[in-house]
Amino acid sequence: MKPLSPLLSPGLAIALLALLPAMEAQAANNAEKGRVFVESNCARCHAIGLDDDSHMPEAPPLRTLHNRYPIDSLTEAFAEGIVTGHPQMPEFQLDTDTISDMLAYIKSLSGTGQ
Repeated sequence: MKPLSPLLSPGLAIALLALLPAMEAQAANNAEKGRVFVESNCARCHAIGLDDDSHMPEAPPLRTLHNRYPIDSLTEAFAEGIVTGHPQMPEFQLDTDTISDMLAYIKSLSGTGQ
């Protein structure tokens, strides 16, 4: 069998494919942890689900953030601490795991897989 590329042999490709279910399960676990975080910290202002309304009109629904920003570009903003999102938004400084989990959840809402 001819290798798919010089860097990816058929055996490596099969091994990577075997890892996909575990990676998908981890992503779902991260998104669930992210949901718990946003439910506790963001829901008083933002819509955090697929069809709810934000309690504050100036707080965008999390499911629409991908329309304003590439979701992965928010990593740095959350790591540095978001000070102004909307006028009443508290300052956040989050660890990298929490940021990853929260962004995994936001990506799951957008349906784009970004």
